[in-house]
Amino acid sequence: MSFVDEMKEKVLKGECLTGKEAIRLSEAPLLELQMAADEIRKVMCGNSFDICTIINGKCGLCSEDCKYCAQSAHYTTACKETYPLLSTEEILEEAKKNAGRGVLRYSIVTSGKRLSDKEVDKVCESIREIKKKVNIEVCVSFGLLNETQFRKIKEAGASRVHCNLESSSRYFSEVCTTHTYEEKIETLKAAKRAGLSICSGGILGLGESMEDRIDMVLTARELGVKSIPVNLLNPIPGTPYEGRTPLTNEEACRCVALFRFLIPDGAIRLAGGRGLLGDKGEGCFRSGANAAISGDMLTTAGITVETDMELIRKLGFEAKLCCEE
Repeated sequence: MSFVDEMKEKVLKGECLTGKEAIRLSEAPLLELQMAADEIRKVMCGNSFDICTIINGKCGLCSEDCKYCAQSAHYTTACKETYPLLSTEEILEEAKKNAGRGVLRYSIVTSGKRLSDKEVDKVCESIREIKKKVNIEVCVSFGLLNETQFRKIKEAGASRVHCNLESSSRYFSEVCTTHTYEEKIETLKAAKRAGLSICSGGILGLGESMEDRIDMVLTARELGVKSIPVNLLNPIPGTPYEGRTPLTNEEACRCVALFRFLIPDGAIRLAGGRGLLGDKGEGCFRSGANAAISGDMLTTAGITVETDMELIRKLGFEAKLCCEE
C-alpha cells in the first residue's frame, strides 16, 4: 500500500492527519494525490457543491497594510473607488439577482479593520430585509468584531462569518502588521460563541512555504472551520506583492488535495485568483475542491455564475449548501 493510500484509509476511518504526515503527503505523486483526495470528497461530501457570491459592501481606504490588497490606504493601486456602506436597497437587489441565478449563499464583505457599532446596526437592517424577501443564506465579512456584535448579526438572520487566517501564525507578520493572528483567531471564536458557522482559509503564493499552508489549515481545523476559502494571489500592481509569480495549476491542485485530506468533510472553496488558472479551477474541482466563490471578487473580475453552474453540472456536482454547523 502506498503512503497516499495509507493516509486515505486513515482519513476514511475518521482519524486526523498530523502536520508531519501532511508534509510527507505533499511530496507524493500529484495524480495519485488528486485521485485519493477526490475519493475522500465523494465519500465524505457526496456530490454537493457550495457556490456563493460576494458583494463589496464598503470599499477602499482600508487602514490595514495587508500586502496583497488593492483597497489598502497604504498603497497606490488602480483601485480608486471608495464608498461607505451600501444602502439596504443596493445590497438587497444584488441578493435577489444572485438567488435568481441559483446561488444559495450571499456574502457581504466590507473594507477596514472592523465595522463600528453604528455600521453593524445599519447592515443588520439589510440582512433582515434579505431574509424577509430572498431565499438565500447570508454570510458576512466585517472584520475583527466582538461577540456582542456577532450576536446582533445572527439575530438579524446571518448564518456564517468569514475571516481569513491568510497564512500560518509563523508567516502572518510578513503579510500584515496592523493586526495580529491572535485577533483573527479571537474573531472566529467570538463568531462561533455567538452561534454562527465560520469560514476561514487564506491566500497561496505570498511567499509562504508548504509547511505554512498546512499549518494554516491545521489551525482552521482546530477552530472547527468547515468552509475553507483557497485564494490564489493575484499580484496587484502598486502592492508589495506585485512582482510575485502566481501559482501554477499543478501547485493549486496539490494544495487543494492536501487540504481535503486535512479537513475531509469540509467545503474546500476556490476563491480569488481562480481566473488566473488556465483551466479556471477545473483541475482543483477534480482534486477534492467542492465549493467556490463565483462572480466578481472585491476589486477584480471573477468567473460568471452561469459559467460556474455549467461547470458544476459537467463535473457531476449539484449546487447545495454544505457545512452549516
